[in-house]
Amino acid sequence: MIFEPIFDQPMQIQSTLSAASLAPVCEALFAASAGKLRRLAARWDPKRGAPVFTAGGVYAARGWTEWTQGFQFGSAILQFDATGDASFLEMGREATRRWMAPHVSHGGVHDHGFNNVSTYGNLLRLMNEGRLPEQAWERDFYELALKVSGAVQASRWTALGPDRGYIYSFNGPHSLFADTIRSLRALVLSWQLGHKCLGEGDREIDLLGRALQHAEATSRYNVWFGTGRDAYDVRGRVAHESIFNVVDRAYRCPSSQQGYSPFSTWTRGLAWILCGYAELLEFLLSLPEEALAPWGGGERWIGLCRETARAAADFYLGNTPRDGVPYWDTGAPGLEKLGDWRSAAAQMENEHEPVDSSAACIAAQGFLRLGRGLGEVAGRSYFQAGLSLAQRVLGEPYLSQDPAHEGLILHSIYHRPNGWDHVPTGSRIPRGESSMWGDYHARELALLVQRLGRGEAYLKFYL
Repeated sequence: MIFEPIFDQPMQIQSTLSAASLAPVCEALFAASAGKLRRLAARWDPKRGAPVFTAGGVYAARGWTEWTQGFQFGSAILQFDATGDASFLEMGREATRRWMAPHVSHGGVHDHGFNNVSTYGNLLRLMNEGRLPEQAWERDFYELALKVSGAVQASRWTALGPDRGYIYSFNGPHSLFADTIRSLRALVLSWQLGHKCLGEGDREIDLLGRALQHAEATSRYNVWFGTGRDAYDVRGRVAHESIFNVVDRAYRCPSSQQGYSPFSTWTRGLAWILCGYAELLEFLLSLPEEALAPWGGGERWIGLCRETARAAADFYLGNTPRDGVPYWDTGAPGLEKLGDWRSAAAQMENEHEPVDSSAACIAAQGFLRLGRGLGEVAGRSYFQAGLSLAQRVLGEPYLSQDPAHEGLILHSIYHRPNGWDHVPTGSRIPRGESSMWGDYHARELALLVQRLGRGEAYLKFYL
């Protein structure tokens, strides 16, 4: 059974799927994952940097920033979480202890949620759930790392006015990235742990306030709502980057580092927005009203996250192939050569534009979280969209069953404009490769679905 469209919706949404019905898909994914994690851990020297993406099935580093190291070690922690195999817990825990400290104090990036919540955050969550033995020193170790990480991330701040601003990207104070919405988890955890972030003159910086302000700036400048903002204002369209004049604090223009253009939608950026606002919505719904009263009350911020996530979700559903796995950018110039690409499943082996499975893994989690956050009635279609997309992207032909291929999820794209992705012999476009963030988010998605299907503790980042 397929849901009737409730908006412009090329993607098929299967109404009969349940989280429990995807158990075989999740089990197959974690079965394939085990060997790939062991193979990579056995040969990879972290001193070389972090593995980023595969070329010819072999993971390689890419010197830009080490934003994927937490995904590598966090993947082992997720594998333990899903399977109970303690060897993966030891793998992820020991690697976190040895290699992740520089990421905690790294003031030059916007990636603290990716690196530190995926490692220290997952380990603290497992201890809170009783999956790790309670040890005071170990709890203090994880909590201290998360406290510092959130404060360091919040300090990378461009003020736009009183109670307005954003965490700026590694490009500099003028740059607001869509990606950073998922690093707000670091600020939230630091705030929940009671940490004080101090600035000049010992002035305290409100970590929750900065998270909310960043969410507001990203929604306002990186997401469109069909209100006539400019000539390309389509509801749910997302810009990867927003540019500001740091002298007068004025917004200047949209931009894109990894998308086709500032006026098209890079689909992984769209997925970051969908997932990031959906999980922030869940967090805000868990708070007592008095926690948000100093910032205008819960209705303001819950409404902001709800409407931003819904706009991104609706745009995704209307601008993706029938199976829900998107091409890398909705405005990519070669799409016109594929005809009515929205009416068919994604074509991995076309010769014009690549698909990006990593965007699908991130978006599927966003759909599930948004569906739960909206409730049984308003959220049902979104939740079922998440299950439908999970069924597709977590199984073959995206799931790599080849033990010689180090990646888990195939057909991921990193940086198409820079030409960094591996193009196989005989092809005009990249295909058949994996990324560390795509593999991590596939595991995180499968773990979320598995827990939902088993009626286990809900997978959440916050305390």
